[in-house]
Amino acid sequence: MPSSGLVYAYVLDGKGGARKVDWAEIATWRPADGVLWINLDYAAKDSEAWLAGPSQIDPVVVGALTDPDPRPRAVAHGDDLLLVVRGINLNEGAAPDDMISIRTWVEPRRVVTLRHRASRSVKMIADDLDRGAGPRTTGDLAALLVERVVEHAVTRVDTLGDEIAACEDQVVTGSRGELRAILAAHRRSAIALRRFLAPQREALGKLAMIQTPWLEPSHRARITETADQMTRTVEELDAARDRAAITQEELGSRVAEATNQRLYVLSLITAVFLPLGFVCSLLGVNVGGVPLQHDDWAFWALCGTIILGVGVQLWLFRRRGWL
Repeated sequence: MPSSGLVYAYVLDGKGGARKVDWAEIATWRPADGVLWINLDYAAKDSEAWLAGPSQIDPVVVGALTDPDPRPRAVAHGDDLLLVVRGINLNEGAAPDDMISIRTWVEPRRVVTLRHRASRSVKMIADDLDRGAGPRTTGDLAALLVERVVEHAVTRVDTLGDEIAACEDQVVTGSRGELRAILAAHRRSAIALRRFLAPQREALGKLAMIQTPWLEPSHRARITETADQMTRTVEELDAARDRAAITQEELGSRVAEATNQRLYVLSLITAVFLPLGFVCSLLGVNVGGVPLQHDDWAFWALCGTIILGVGVQLWLFRRRGWL
């Protein structure tokens, strides 16, 4: 990240390309020069100074844009728009569920985006402009931003669903491994994602209905389609979370069933050998008066009696359906 709060800024040429500008050119920019897109790190000092003064953005809006933990929303301010969305964290070493907030202030001829951590969605738009295939108007830029954000969210939710499906297969095939911890992690991921994706669904639905001069019918149609995609994604996320919960319950029931089966076998073994142990203990006491202790045939008679007793026990167990 550069030391300056200005990550990058472009003046769109209206043909899919753009010209990079710096702070000095931002200060001299006029609406007639073209649509200006400024991407800032809101935590940097020079960004704070610019937002507080030269930006001429209402202080209430600036406070909303720099909120440490904003909720996704879309709010119209006359012809301007405050848009806050959450994107998947695709930075190296970061958890995807630790979502990045992208705060956007849209005017008819100027767009200001703010973030602290790098956003892949915003970077892709900048790359499109560098190769001359980017947005041409303010409406294009806003529509493309929400499309890229939702695209990455859809990919993450699909991946989460596939991982949960793999866990379901392991439960069915009996190859459980560390499924409890894995399923718990997936459920936490689903809960963390839904915390922001659910309100983002409402925000995009509201954005599609906002009437501003720079949002043309084609842009509104794209945003509507993106909002529908976001709705389906949240539904898929809810389904994935429920599937993870059901899989956890199934895993727990199978483990409990296996445990009960083993305890049942141990109980039967105990029931068979408990009377035998009592007889052997009784005959093995070191006192006088034990019958037949000097007769050689008594040992074999005892063994036969024991075998007969075990046979009677097993017959009774089978008759009662215990075996």
